[in-house]
Amino acid sequence: MSSELVLVTGGSGFIGARSILQLLEKGYRVRTTIRSLSRESEVRAMLSEGGAKSDAPLELVAADLTSDEGWADAAKGCSYVLHIASPFPLGVPKDENELIVPAREGALRVLRAARDAGVKRVVLTSSFAAIGYGRIATDHLFSEEDWTDPDTPRIGAYVKSKTIAERAAWDFIAREGKQLELAVVNPVGVFGPVLGPDYSTSIEIVRRLLDGAVPGIPRLWFGIVDVRDVADLHLRAMVSPKAKGERFLAVNGDAMSMKEMATLLRERLGAAAAKVPTRAFPDWIVRSAALFDSSLKQVVGELGKVKNATNEKAKRLLGWAPRANEEAIIATAESLLHHGLLRKG
Repeated sequence: MSSELVLVTGGSGFIGARSILQLLEKGYRVRTTIRSLSRESEVRAMLSEGGAKSDAPLELVAADLTSDEGWADAAKGCSYVLHIASPFPLGVPKDENELIVPAREGALRVLRAARDAGVKRVVLTSSFAAIGYGRIATDHLFSEEDWTDPDTPRIGAYVKSKTIAERAAWDFIAREGKQLELAVVNPVGVFGPVLGPDYSTSIEIVRRLLDGAVPGIPRLWFGIVDVRDVADLHLRAMVSPKAKGERFLAVNGDAMSMKEMATLLRERLGAAAAKVPTRAFPDWIVRSAALFDSSLKQVVGELGKVKNATNEKAKRLLGWAPRANEEAIIATAESLLHHGLLRKG
């Protein structure tokens, strides 16, 4: 148990909330940032749903990735920082800099504030997006040694933003980080139990399947990791001496196809999965639909591609033991049902 103070950026988010819960369980004091304190009661209610006590040592402060204001005070007195906040919209922005600039500049603002406050270590939430794009061959097993080339043609704004932000963070530590340590967690698609309507974009895959919002199943594969395991990996990377200066892929195992997800939901949820589609969609239909659905524009380039990644490093160095893909997907579905987040009728 520890009474050290930890700053978690993006406390209202899917990974941020789970990280706060695990920190509180381990006896840490937590300060978390949200863009506006008008959401404080909402965030506290969500954390209460996850098991946080009303008298938990939790402080909420206002800070935005696009402004310097508030970050020095947020980092003051903290031993560690989990920098989790980052934009991830469902659709494609008209200008890629709407994602790239706040991701990069936000990371640098947090790192500067952490360094100046004497923080021991920052754990940055990056993404598989910074690892697994720009390679033609699809039989490659991705590891932490791989980097996405943001200059590759047709790479999306989100992928660019995560790659550029992580590169900027490592460069900052090398050039002006002084005593500050950095570790990075690179999750694949984050699934698992939601605490309310503020969840990762990956959850939309399961929600749309259950809602019958997609009439057919595209040829898409996704790396899977449970949000509870992502939070656990952040905490391990925060305190382990072996994590200093290292990246860690957060992935359960082999990638899972949307067809496999659909089959699993129908087999395990019965009537609750009655709307889950059964027929496959040819690629040309998905490409045509992407002309009218901005959320599809981010995935059309991934049709038919299977990208597998290894979690060997996190297991070996940090003793990480993630859940199986199937458990993460079913937990996602059951929590969406529990919170009434599916379409009625």
